[in-house]
Amino acid sequence: MMEKFKNALNAHGLKATRQRMAVHKAMLELGHASADMVSGYISGTGEVKVTVASVYNILSQLASIGIYKRRTSANNKMYFDVNNRRHIHLYDSFNNSYRDVFDDELLKAVDEKLRKKRFKGYKIDAVDIQIICHPSHRKAPQSF
Repeated sequence: MMEKFKNALNAHGLKATRQRMAVHKAMLELGHASADMVSGYISGTGEVKVTVASVYNILSQLASIGIYKRRTSANNKMYFDVNNRRHIHLYDSFNNSYRDVFDDELLKAVDEKLRKKRFKGYKIDAVDIQIICHPSHRKAPQSF
């Protein structure tokens, strides 16, 4: 996985710095994360020193070249998603956390419906489904 990441960096003229490698390693572990979360993870490993601002810049740069996807939560915090496979997100608005849902049948149904639909003056670039939810039990889970 890290070799594929290095190749993607090289393809975009970027070096596989220790900071970029640490950020990617953290993202692989966390899945969906904010710069604060990634910075905290890296700090906990003691591998490399990197500021939250640098982590945010690295995450943004990697999202700009398509390695990660950006997600804005309901609390207006920027999260990044390491999973580039097409999927749906469940967003837990109580815990501000994301969970991936893979449902090719639902995505296919949405695509078929939208193929027949026209929005005057617009062309669809992509479909991004986010289902906003909250824990259904009194004792809320910490994460999915």
